[in-house]
Amino acid sequence: MLTRLQTIIAQRQLRALFQPIVDMQAGQIIGYEGLIRGPQDCPLHAPLALFEAARLHGLSLEVERLCCRTVLLRFAELGLQGKLFLNVSPECLLALGEEQQNSLNALTAIGLDPRQVVIELTENQPTYDYERLRKAVKNCRELGFQIAIDDLGEGFSSLRLWSELRPEYVKIDMHFIQGIHSDPVKMQFVRSIQEIAAKSATAVIAEGIETRGELLLIRDLGIAYGQGYHIARPHADPAPALTANVAEPLSRSNISLYPKEATPRDKSPTAARLLRHVTPATQAQSNNHVYEMFAANAALDIIPVVDDGIPIGLITRSGLIDRFARPYQRELYGKKSCALFMDTAPLIADQHTRLQDLSQIIVEAERHHMFNGFIITDHGRYLGMGTAHDLMREITQMQISAARYANLLTLLPGNVPIDEHIARLLQCGVRFAACYVDIDNFKPFNDVYGYRKGDDIIQQTARLLSAHADPERDFVGHIGGDDFIILFQNEDWELRCAAILAAFAGVVPDYYDAATLARGGYLSLDRRGHNVFHPLISLSLGVVRIDPAHYRSHHEIAAAATDAKTLAKKIPGNSLFVNRRARPTGIEEDRASLAA
Repeated sequence: MLTRLQTIIAQRQLRALFQPIVDMQAGQIIGYEGLIRGPQDCPLHAPLALFEAARLHGLSLEVERLCCRTVLLRFAELGLQGKLFLNVSPECLLALGEEQQNSLNALTAIGLDPRQVVIELTENQPTYDYERLRKAVKNCRELGFQIAIDDLGEGFSSLRLWSELRPEYVKIDMHFIQGIHSDPVKMQFVRSIQEIAAKSATAVIAEGIETRGELLLIRDLGIAYGQGYHIARPHADPAPALTANVAEPLSRSNISLYPKEATPRDKSPTAARLLRHVTPATQAQSNNHVYEMFAANAALDIIPVVDDGIPIGLITRSGLIDRFARPYQRELYGKKSCALFMDTAPLIADQHTRLQDLSQIIVEAERHHMFNGFIITDHGRYLGMGTAHDLMREITQMQISAARYANLLTLLPGNVPIDEHIARLLQCGVRFAACYVDIDNFKPFNDVYGYRKGDDIIQQTARLLSAHADPERDFVGHIGGDDFIILFQNEDWELRCAAILAAFAGVVPDYYDAATLARGGYLSLDRRGHNVFHPLISLSLGVVRIDPAHYRSHHEIAAAATDAKTLAKKIPGNSLFVNRRARPTGIEEDRASLAA
């Protein structure tokens, strides 16, 4: 393997590929990420294998320099427009920042301007010397380079890097992008990152977009840029423009549907939910002992110091390593008590502290507590540790649960998300059709046949509505009881309405016996004891076409849709009434009726 690696370096047997990065709002390519491949039919073809072999044989920096040169040369040779996102490790960045003139001369010789290049900082290994990194970044920016942080959210230190380096771009790890259109937790995480980025003048790039649904939701969340297989795969000679199947959806005014959460969550979780057991140190133990504890567990960043069950401080991995890295510090203090280097004023929270209160405490505390985490106790005695990352995740989940309400019978979104979606449609200026759905003669059916059959009808209706709506563009909500609403963005909504009525008419016979079907209804006693004939259940659809220029709120739309539904119910059997008037005042009738 070493021989193969040396041959690759000596003969420069690497190949550059480029994956487009697209402006999610304009639908245009703004640059390319440069990627690398080893020789074909070689164990070192894949980049992970290549860099792992380089690490094992102490050739990481040599291989990385060759990768950078290969990508830069090919980018210039192809004459690609826009930015080049160049993957660089912290180690290589430090060398680049300390060799400014050589770096500039090499780039100029290739025919590139540093302003074309974005240094994409990868996290192959933990980074602790933030001071050197900040200096290297400053030097690179003076040359004209911009900075990006890769895989935000994958590791804890990526958040620290963002805080320390203030990059021009952050790339969200693909884990949080894939399936985002059906996962409210991922969506809320990305929204939170977008809010932070907007306040820090950082542009967000979503990596790993693999489906149309992910693409549209990322666009609607306001994320600036995206890349992934759905947009374009890495290629040695990439296309200069997007394909129609990517550009066309991005140019549409339609909005995507937010993922919904059906299961209710605990509204008042406490710090106990964040508890992680971490074996503490004691004052009697030395700094050398604590160093060995860190060395034995690479995932350990904080060690609490506890005496007789009472927490008295925290020791951070980065703080201890920073001390030991200084001349003679380990020799002088290695055998001394670990209390010498600990934070003597750690953040401590009782396990019964509400997460909302804990979040406020951390926000108001000094900045370093965000990275150090906090000690969790029970009546003052040590239980374990908690991290700000876990707290953010739980708070995010609570926000999702508080903002989303679902009907427990059908699991369709209820009134709060219905109103939210209408507000989004109006805000984005999207034309749509609001369809109010009501089951006719439902109350007598429920009284005569029982609530279980009534529930079956409601659930059956929910399934039919969902089956005939576009899952990417049409919103189906359950207002309550036997009332539903569909917010159609598709232009073929009339055909979908007709299909719904036909499907409903097809399932109704399953709920009656042959004699009732033959009569077209049934008799039952009313409250006065009189026999009353009730027709078979049917479906009424009242539709109003919405022009956002003429409607100001979901209240106006609800009123217009209710009027249309009322007129639809006057038509016997399964019926559709469409108000084609754009304005909310006045109704211009246009009726269509389908026989039961």
